[in-house]
Amino acid sequence: MTKVPTARLDRLLANLGYASRREIQALAKNGHITLDGAPLTAADRRIALTPDLETRLVVDGEALDPLPGFALMLNKPLGVTCSRKEAGPLVYDLLPERWRRRDPAISTVGRLDKETSGLLLMTDDGALLHRIISPKRHVAKRYRVGLARPLTGGEADLFAAGTLMLDGEEKPLAPAELEVVGPQEALLTVHEGRYHQVRRMFAAAGNHVETLHRESVGGLTLPADLAPGAIRRLGEADLAAIFA
Repeated sequence: MTKVPTARLDRLLANLGYASRREIQALAKNGHITLDGAPLTAADRRIALTPDLETRLVVDGEALDPLPGFALMLNKPLGVTCSRKEAGPLVYDLLPERWRRRDPAISTVGRLDKETSGLLLMTDDGALLHRIISPKRHVAKRYRVGLARPLTGGEADLFAAGTLMLDGEEKPLAPAELEVVGPQEALLTVHEGRYHQVRRMFAAAGNHVETLHRESVGGLTLPADLAPGAIRRLGEADLAAIFA
């Protein structure tokens, strides 16, 4: 039988970004934290971290935030950066304020550049993050690409050959699949994550990427009803779909 992990109430809530441990002790003492409807007045009590805790533990009238080890999808809008340090709007600014104070921190799973929109995964689970980005997993990523000039007709064979070399690199790209959508629009599926890879691939083919939108990671597709800037928590089926 698997042993259920536990955590002190004040440490758990502090790590979830609610407040300092001293402030959480005051919340508990004043009856603002309940478990199964009963007040938890002792902030040093150890709590079993069961999956249903998020529905049983209530803090200041609100259900508990996700426990550590969760993942979410963001429909990344244009103009925001996947960084914690750069100037200007950051993807982390789109998270609920409390989530930005979590420990372990929520991180992006790879990056999309400032001028790329679409599906961005985020998690506080380091093992999951590395599983997704590991070159050994070959998790596919599909992009919708808008181009400055019409396709010539040879791009699909060029990208599928597995021989294309990008400037400054010594190893050819893995084969990638191109589906033509229109004269200046295509879907490109890549299986690695090199720096600005899609833009550089089309530059090598003599074209320029004007718009770039990521539609899927593995078998997980960005839902049509998830607005730019909106986030959605991933369930077990979603996580399984990434590796399907």
